[in-house]
Amino acid sequence: MIKYSFLTIFFFSCLFLAYGQAENVIITSKKKKTQVKADKNGKLLVNVSPKDVLEFKAHGWVRYSDFGATGDGKTNDMNAIAATHAFANLHGLMVKADEGYTYYIGGRERTAEIRTDTDFGTASFIIDDTEVQNHRASVFLVSSQLQPFKLDGITSLRRNQEKIDFILPQTCLITVTNSNVKHYIRYGLNQDNGSQQTDIFVVDKNGNVDLDAPIIWDFEQITKVTAIPLDTTTLNIRGGRFTTIANKAESKYNYYSRNIAVTRSNVVIDGLEHHVIGEGDQGAPYGGFINIRDCAYVRVKNTILTGRKTYRTIGSAGKPVSMGSYDLLVNRALNVTLENCGQTNDINDNTYWGVMSSNYSKNLVYDHCTFSRFDAHKGVANATIRNSTLGHMGINAIGSGVLTVENSTIRGRTLINLREDYGSTWQGEVVIRNCVFVPEGGKPSSANIIGGSYSGQHNFGYTCYMPEKITIENLHIDDTNHKEDYQGPAIFKDFNEEMTDDSYKEEFPYIRTNEIILKNVTTASGKDLIISSNPFMFKDVKVTTY
Repeated sequence: MIKYSFLTIFFFSCLFLAYGQAENVIITSKKKKTQVKADKNGKLLVNVSPKDVLEFKAHGWVRYSDFGATGDGKTNDMNAIAATHAFANLHGLMVKADEGYTYYIGGRERTAEIRTDTDFGTASFIIDDTEVQNHRASVFLVSSQLQPFKLDGITSLRRNQEKIDFILPQTCLITVTNSNVKHYIRYGLNQDNGSQQTDIFVVDKNGNVDLDAPIIWDFEQITKVTAIPLDTTTLNIRGGRFTTIANKAESKYNYYSRNIAVTRSNVVIDGLEHHVIGEGDQGAPYGGFINIRDCAYVRVKNTILTGRKTYRTIGSAGKPVSMGSYDLLVNRALNVTLENCGQTNDINDNTYWGVMSSNYSKNLVYDHCTFSRFDAHKGVANATIRNSTLGHMGINAIGSGVLTVENSTIRGRTLINLREDYGSTWQGEVVIRNCVFVPEGGKPSSANIIGGSYSGQHNFGYTCYMPEKITIENLHIDDTNHKEDYQGPAIFKDFNEEMTDDSYKEEFPYIRTNEIILKNVTTASGKDLIISSNPFMFKDVKVTTY
């Protein structure tokens, strides 16, 4: 039976959000002079003269200087920037930065919402994080006028389910949670009690699931379902040179979000640069200068990011840990592509943390990228790395579907590391094709193609899998430098040193790889490929060499 929720019907009647109200901005057109000011409560009061309204609409665009931005690199221009976007959003106008301007953005809490095409051009932006009112407030928010709504009546779901019994106003991104089931119960120095079961997928107006990003979990119960309508037009953001003056807060897990957050679907970011200066002896971590979340079909191209300095803190197990800090973060997002992107600092310099992280995402792609790492914490369904070079932190992932690495050079400790803190699990296939693997960037080491660790004694909240099938074709391993006792490169790292015979019992059994296909794997050392330094664990794996 087809169901219509009350909020779905309500959605039709209020499809468009009132811009000014959403942005905490009041826009008027009463006075002869265009003015921007903030009241005592922080609300932005914008008056645009009737003459300027007509002129801006005739141009089809507005500039930050039209709303009072000085661009001198010293005066805080954030009110003018936010006002410009608020007016542009109201009238559907493009925003253009002023050529040659340097906009200073201080620590006062203010977010500029971007809902129209924006050309930052050659302008520079200085984001000063040394004194910040609200470190969790984004500087820019790329948002949609289409509002999320709840779906009532979905009580369960099945993995790979093809349809839900709902009629929707349009294609939507669906987020489903079950707060009564815990997944990703983390192991190690950052241990935790897990996160509620979560899945995201795209459904058309007739309830058909996009099977390119399938449902990956069985839900026996559902406690919340949210539908986010997908914008059908593309919003373009171009150019801009951004420099963050880094915070000097205490080095603990208190993530800064002074960033460009993207929550709208169908967005292209092209030609942006982000630099970081002023990192000192301590600092709080960052949750991505580009932070993509709760959306789909986002493309970042020709963009330069910066790896953040690695600081130490005390983890949840009470011991010192290196603290992750990111310039790119992808959370609950589908079909995100990074194309022709790189970073300002050396991808092999381990004083900087890995540039990227992701959670609960599907169909992530690196294409012609040079980054210090690719990472999927709480699972990715389908990931592709092609025509790229990855540095000292390499590829770290858990998830499902197909993980493809092709035409790329990987300089990490392993070619692919299946994250041990989340069970070293990949439920699906791994394909490695036409690649070069330089273990630890050329330092003396043992070469392991697939890394990970699994004791079988910890409950991660799900069954853990090795890749069911691994295909390795045209791989060259540059193992010129190696340890004295080097036996040769291994397909698998020793995942469990204690499992050397049948006497070892796993409380939570690990589902092993069924098949490995090898074709044209060569080594600089001349040594043959072995399955593992611990062959017992992989004794039942079928290896076929062509």
